[in-house]
Amino acid sequence: MIRSLLVGVLMTGVTVADTKTKTFEVQAREVLERHAKEIQPLEKTLSLAWWNANTTGSKEDFKKKADAQDKYDAKISDPKYFAEVKAVREKAGAATDKLLARQIDVLYFQMLEKQVPTDLLKQVSDLSNKIEETFNNYRAHVDGKELTDSAVKGVLKSSLDSKHRQAVWEASKGVGAAVEKDLTQLVKLRNQIAKKQGYANYAELMLAMSEQKPEAVLKLFDELDTLTREPYQKLKAEIDAVLASNYHLTPAQLRPWHYHDPFFQEAPLVYEADLDQVYKKADILALNKKFYDGIGLPIDDVIKRSDLYEKKGKSPHAFCTDIDRKGDVRVLANIVPNEAWMNTMLHELGHSVYSSKNIPDSMPYLLRTESHILTTEGVAMLFQKFSKRADFLQALGLKVDNAAAFNSAGEKLQRAELLVFSRWAQVMFRFEKAMYENPDQDLRALWYSLVEKYQGLKKPEGRNAADYGAKIHIVVAPVYYHNYLMGQLFASQVAHTIAKTVLGGVEPKKASYIGNKKVGDYFKAKVFGPGKSLSWNELTKFATGEELSPKAFAADFN
Repeated sequence: MIRSLLVGVLMTGVTVADTKTKTFEVQAREVLERHAKEIQPLEKTLSLAWWNANTTGSKEDFKKKADAQDKYDAKISDPKYFAEVKAVREKAGAATDKLLARQIDVLYFQMLEKQVPTDLLKQVSDLSNKIEETFNNYRAHVDGKELTDSAVKGVLKSSLDSKHRQAVWEASKGVGAAVEKDLTQLVKLRNQIAKKQGYANYAELMLAMSEQKPEAVLKLFDELDTLTREPYQKLKAEIDAVLASNYHLTPAQLRPWHYHDPFFQEAPLVYEADLDQVYKKADILALNKKFYDGIGLPIDDVIKRSDLYEKKGKSPHAFCTDIDRKGDVRVLANIVPNEAWMNTMLHELGHSVYSSKNIPDSMPYLLRTESHILTTEGVAMLFQKFSKRADFLQALGLKVDNAAAFNSAGEKLQRAELLVFSRWAQVMFRFEKAMYENPDQDLRALWYSLVEKYQGLKKPEGRNAADYGAKIHIVVAPVYYHNYLMGQLFASQVAHTIAKTVLGGVEPKKASYIGNKKVGDYFKAKVFGPGKSLSWNELTKFATGEELSPKAFAADFN
């Protein structure tokens, strides 16, 4: 679920003094013309280098990625250029061309992070690149065998041997120790960047760049904590009872390796039907193609450019990236025939349709992208839910032997996943916030204090390891994870709107999109079409009639 966020701008040749005599419109267009000429090609080069490094894992490609990053950073870090944009932005309040003003506003925040010495930017780039390379090449080793990321998850989903589960889980966390020292240094370097921009730390800077206020996000998370705490505790007691029985333990003896996912960010498979069984002989790619084609959002071109199956050196994760904002959209994946990968592909291909593929060419380059991280995550999350519904699969032509059992398990699991993920996101948001506020504190202890408080997991006795460092998002997508949960709110709100306004008032949980091009039309008109011309909350209101709230989300898990 990691996405390429490659942004920036270049302004040259115009001094700050010139801004006093030129109108906002003239200045803004000069800035944008230079951006088109000098920055857009660098962004494409960097996007391609980033793609190649993650698909091959080779040192040579990672070196090219680092070089491309350095060239890009050098162009957008000149304080004179930023001063011009800042001066132009200060005139934007009186502008009659609101689309032009929006572009300048977007440029300002994209440049903000880079207004630091080039040598500091290079240190951040080099260290981030080094850590990412470690992640891509790390594999867990247990009993002399090398395990891919998918193999680790397979063991945690199916093995009833607690000792083997523990060994595999601990081995998967080994990457945390491998990157811990570098990660702490990276956090401190990022904080230096933030302080040079007048922010207390990097987390505050990242929120500002995302047009979010720390106090507003924290308030929303506190509300969600209250909303989910009691139902989550009841759900976890139910999950623990099943897991304890499976492993011949008491609930009190359960530890993190018993929960089917290395981080307990997904709900364990504790219900009657085995959702993976249905997918064992399924062509996951073909199912996705049929679904997206049927709602009028075809993905053939995306599939042709993508890299979708496991190979040595390749990133073991999944992401979607828009290379040029002109339709070159790609997905990296490692598909194996199970429900998790059907879920993941619906998600990543959901990102792919919310891209320059379906944002009008008439939209300016800087606005020809999603409104916000949380809106594209919301769209992807909305689509991924269908992997747990038998009626959805049967409509695509996949045989489901016991549809009633599959649906029952899928519905319970979907509800569980909403609750489990909401608590996991609490850990990530609060950990990163605290980590950037004080990177010298005991981060290992901080991690488990949050895991215990929000997820209810027990820290393994005597364990003192950098398990937080095994979460790649902390490295490559800092202060990003809260948007997944906010995206889930957006997904629920959009789904309720579609059920009411497009599908005639059906129950959102039972709404069928199969073969209904009106659904695709809604997305293109109400979600994709505005691109980044609207902020995330403006888009939410445009698409659903209301600003973002927990109401639809609460209705889904209740």
